[in-house]
Amino acid sequence: MRKGIAKTLFAAAGILTALTGVSGFGFADFVMSGGKRQKLDEARRWQEDHYDISWYDGLQKEEYIAEGYEGYGLHTVLCKNPVESGKYVILTHGYTDNRFGSLKYMKIYLDRGYNCIVYDLRGHGENEKTWTSYGVYEGRDLVRLIEDTRKRYDNIEVLGLHGESLGSAATISALGLTQDVDFAVCDCGFSDIWNVLMGAFPNEAIGSAALRVSSLCAKQRYGIGFSEMTPIDGLQENKVPLLLLHGEKDTFILPDNSFRMYEMTEGYREIHLIPGASHANSVLTEPALYAKYVNSFLEEIGK
Repeated sequence: MRKGIAKTLFAAAGILTALTGVSGFGFADFVMSGGKRQKLDEARRWQEDHYDISWYDGLQKEEYIAEGYEGYGLHTVLCKNPVESGKYVILTHGYTDNRFGSLKYMKIYLDRGYNCIVYDLRGHGENEKTWTSYGVYEGRDLVRLIEDTRKRYDNIEVLGLHGESLGSAATISALGLTQDVDFAVCDCGFSDIWNVLMGAFPNEAIGSAALRVSSLCAKQRYGIGFSEMTPIDGLQENKVPLLLLHGEKDTFILPDNSFRMYEMTEGYREIHLIPGASHANSVLTEPALYAKYVNSFLEEIGK
């Protein structure tokens, strides 16, 4: 989630605090459906303005629509490694972004010989418009994409996952449904959406009451409440090696979320804070350190 979304969320929370009963549906609608999604060209320009992506256009690509949960179409692109390889990684972007948002992580994997699969989360990019479930349906979509990847490419030796923010929620939720991957890297993920939303309220008691109302409204309108959006539950029996990265100065999704997930998972895991990094900005703040952590993790698990 970007800073603009956070500011708008805080403003909406202020209104909800004052008008709890009246604004419950409005706040629920904003959380589930609000936030301007970036178009592909907008996202690409943002990447170009912040780091070098000149290598991207030279990659051989295969575009297709994979079938997600309940037949939902996921616009997907395989970016082939210049060297023939049986190693693959699926990268999942954050809220309001699209598949171009994963480019800032891709070069790390390309340099290790991975083919990189990027795609638009449901309701994002070129996909059909729909609401966001903060890991619940996104995780189910990712499970289908994992299955699609296994069927589509018969040379897979390694298949990993990498997610940012909402993409981390999708990744961790997916681990609760399938263990058919070799590793997962999660950047600035949230353990549950409730604690993130609570951060928008200046008073804990008022915020809790307001969220209970809006969660019930979300349940009535969308069939799922905020209390059900708990990616951390996907780690209760997880054995997939997990690398958790988080910006030390992330004030939107607090680093404690990653520490809680670190404690929950049963498999091999590592956690690292990136000094000076704000939300979803770790790889740009300390690119060499970020790459070092990813590479050492993959070397440790033999991938």
